[in-house]
Amino acid sequence: MLEELPSRQIMYHALVKKDPSFEGIFVVGVKTTGIFCRPTCPARKPKLENVDFFSSAKEALDSGYRPCKRCKPLEAKGETPDWIDTILREVDEDVTKKWTDEDIEELDINPNRLRRWFKKHHGTTFHGYVRLRRLGNALGQIKHGENTTQVAYEHGYESLSGFREAMKELTGKPVQKGKDTTVIHVNRITTPLGPMLIGTTEKALCLLEFIDRRMLETQLQRLQKYYNATFVPGSNEITEQTSQEVEEYFDGKRKEFTVPLDVPGSDFQQKVWNQLMTIPYGKTRSYKEQAIAIGNLKAIRAVATANGDNRIAIIIPCHRVIGSDGSLTGYGGGLWRKKFLLNLERSNLEEITESSGQTSMW
Repeated sequence: MLEELPSRQIMYHALVKKDPSFEGIFVVGVKTTGIFCRPTCPARKPKLENVDFFSSAKEALDSGYRPCKRCKPLEAKGETPDWIDTILREVDEDVTKKWTDEDIEELDINPNRLRRWFKKHHGTTFHGYVRLRRLGNALGQIKHGENTTQVAYEHGYESLSGFREAMKELTGKPVQKGKDTTVIHVNRITTPLGPMLIGTTEKALCLLEFIDRRMLETQLQRLQKYYNATFVPGSNEITEQTSQEVEEYFDGKRKEFTVPLDVPGSDFQQKVWNQLMTIPYGKTRSYKEQAIAIGNLKAIRAVATANGDNRIAIIIPCHRVIGSDGSLTGYGGGLWRKKFLLNLERSNLEEITESSGQTSMW
């Protein structure tokens, strides 16, 4: 809210001076261009009477401003710090390693700082994270037929009974029955609209949700039931492909996704989600039109519910469904994100039609 911000004079002075200490405190909308910027934007500064100040990019978007392409005020939130990337690379190289505080300090990382970061972003300590990675890797090897005893000792367990107990704690069942458990690798990816939780099996993407979505915990419970799954932090080839394609989408370089999907659900949900995939990039469809498309005009409310149950945001584009009157309704990630996604696609289509010399329909 505006009353939470410094005075207009202080913010304008910070804008003129490109003061980096005001990063994260405000963004500025330029009335003459319809664009909003960071305080440190290198662009020529407007007059004070031609600017609006906002406490967040969301407020600027809600007021109809577009993000500046020079200073990128929607740069990915929650980006992983370099010092975290360093230790994650070490973990990826050897998931069987048992880390000590001395090992962490050798990387010039404070163990307490590391613990706090992992508790905030992963809900567990660094050592807990590594332990889950180690057990997930071990379970994967056992599922592929490797000897349980050999896998246990290779992953640093001094006794087979200790390994079996840890595996039972992870999967909820004995090791041998745990072979039937599906491992879902979960990780965070950053986007201009905030971090998203990504879940992947060995073969497909099964979850892509904004971390602050209220239904996220429910979706995780449903996935666990559908797959008889165990969630393990980490990534695989599907994770990397998804991350790259989502980044290309936000950069305006990708209109269609190729990452394989696995979205278990009822027959009705499958019909609705399949129809969502037919809505072209940059276009919208009403809930009524969606109901007609699946052959059941009376199912408008059920269609809306199925849209809300979609676990693959952006790629299965439920953000492209709007009210019959053109209003932006019903988006689990928040209407401000829905507005941004539609504007992103619309602006990219406008650039394409302008470059081809055609008249835009928007």
